Order: sequence, then structure tokens, then C-alpha cells
Amino acid sequence: MSILKVTTFQAYLFWENIEKNLNNLALRLSSIREKTDLIILPEMFNTGFTMNASSLAEEMGGKSMQWMRQQANRFECVVTGSLAIKEEGKYYNRLIWMRPDGTYEKYDKRHLFRPGKEDLVYTAGKEKLITELNGWKICPVICYDLRFPVWLRNEESGYDLMLIVANWPERRAQHWRTLITARAIENQAFIIGVNRVGHDGNEIYHSGDSMCIDPNGKTVYYKPNDEDLYTFSISKEEVSKTRNALPFLKDADPFDLL
Repeated sequence: MSILKVTTFQAYLFWENIEKNLNNLALRLSSIREKTDLIILPEMFNTGFTMNASSLAEEMGGKSMQWMRQQANRFECVVTGSLAIKEEGKYYNRLIWMRPDGTYEKYDKRHLFRPGKEDLVYTAGKEKLITELNGWKICPVICYDLRFPVWLRNEESGYDLMLIVANWPERRAQHWRTLITARAIENQAFIIGVNRVGHDGNEIYHSGDSMCIDPNGKTVYYKPNDEDLYTFSISKEEVSKTRNALPFLKDADPFDLL
């Protein structure tokens, strides 16, 4: 149970085309040939990072949620990624943690990307999600959240793995690579970042750079530029070993988020 097998999909996303994205993702995922515990898709995997929520956001239980349920059942694993959701007259950039039995958990993006006017369209989340899978405690977050270490700060009994789903542009790829490594080291946890590739509808290029960094800051997986579907395993024993050798989390400053 200490081994977690993860499949990341650094996907090319078709701009604001839900049907085409879902069909393409399903086709590409069909090449998975080994049992996996978790499939991770990018931020807004069904549309790309769009501010056109009034036309593209779906209700909970809509087409994309049904698609996630189908894929989770198909591969008998958790499928996660974010999409634009409309709920009670508001829009959310919402990550869905979909299990094979159709039950799910959700996380609404806490930090909305002000330079892209995301804060003018979507409503920020207020609660962190820490879920469990095969004995691992997992904290999924979304893109811009990566820049805010207080929100992501681990506690001694917090998470073993953080997931970051993103549409992070190539022009700030160095920030992405540096911050993911820093979050892994300071929180003594595995960090997996899954980004998209290609140009979006605003002609912004995304170089992918999806990666997995271990609790010591070492690279387990890294892929720039190309679409990539990749499965690898990580061991929870590496988390325990790191924290036992260097118990930094025991000396962290206590604080409350207000």
C-alpha cells in the first residue's frame, strides 16, 4: 500500500471545444496498458484556461463530470483535473477527485489569477482538500495556488503528496520548475505538477514541464514541450525516511489562516 502508481497526461487542449477535448483525452488514455491508481489531467482539461464561463461552464453532473466518471470506472482508478463549474449563479475553477464508484470530492481554486482577470469571472474557494488514496494523504491544488506557500504549508500529520494541475505559460516556466521543487523540499512531500502543452486561444504557449519531485528535491519525472502520457510509481517510504532523517516539520511555526 505504500506504493502509488500515477499516470500523468500532459495534454494538448483544443481551445474551448469540450467535445473535441473529451474525445481526444479518451482516445489518448486508451493507450494505458498497466494498472494505475490515479490519472491526473491539466487545469480546465475540457476547455483550456478560459474566461468564457458564461458559455462553457457546466453544472455539477454535466457532460464532463459524466466523462470523468466513465473514465474512472473504465480504468478502475481515481481521475482528477479541473473544469469550469456553474453552481448557484456563480462560477468556479473546480478540481474534481472522481473515484471509480462515481463518488467524488472537490476543491475550488483558492487563488484566482488576477493578471488573467480570473478573479473577475470565478469565485475563489475557501477550503483546502486533503483526501486519501491507498494510504496516502493527498492535497490537490490548481495552478496559481503554487505561488502561495502559506496556503500550501504542510503540517506534521498533513499530506504526503501534493498535486498541481495547471495551464502554466512557457514564459514563466522557470518559476514553475523552481516553485515546485521548493514546495517539495519545504513540505517534505512528493509534488506532482501536470501542465498542458501548445498554444491556447490567446496565442499563449505552454511548454508543459510536467514533473514529479521527491521530498528531497530530486526529479522523478520531467517532460518539456511534447504531449506525454506517462505512468510511474512513488513510494511513501521515501516520505517517512526524509521526515525521520530531517524532522523539519516539527519545528514549523504554528499559525491560523484567517
